[in-house]
Amino acid sequence: MRLDGKRIAILLADGVEDLEFYVPCMRLQEEGAEVIAAGITLNAIRGKNGLDITPVATIESLQSQDLFAVVVPGGWAPDKLRRYPAVLNLLLEMDSAGKIIGVICHGGLVAISAGIVRGRRATGSLGIKDDLVNAGAIWVDQAAFREGNLIWGRIVADIPAFCRELVAALVEAAGIA
Repeated sequence: MRLDGKRIAILLADGVEDLEFYVPCMRLQEEGAEVIAAGITLNAIRGKNGLDITPVATIESLQSQDLFAVVVPGGWAPDKLRRYPAVLNLLLEMDSAGKIIGVICHGGLVAISAGIVRGRRATGSLGIKDDLVNAGAIWVDQAAFREGNLIWGRIVADIPAFCRELVAALVEAAGIA
């Protein structure tokens, strides 16, 4: 498995888009990654479509140097996550280290608040297009793509393309041909 032993955190809060959590989580596990569901607390999280997710770690307990990558799914969770300094600091540290950050749908709100989108191509739900542009990002209406260490996905329907881009970037970062 190409991502054996790689620790990848997926950041969660109530209202996360269930599919944008579960599908990338399972795809990364399929590649051998250790996926860490991380929340503001360890309390169970109710997804936007009613599925429950129990975090195994708090975001505050995560250390960027211990992570290979981080993923920020969409839904309503990003508007909650972006209010926590630990979330923003983690993204900023991961970005500064050039580590892979996967962002899909409304997850771009967290990237905006972390200050890591200016001058970079970005996508997401049309609902955050103006937010991304106003934060200095270059809007691209494309299902999924890589912009340096940032992997962008647009919406739920684009999860397969997002997962392909994410896994390809992670495999490359791991130095696996």
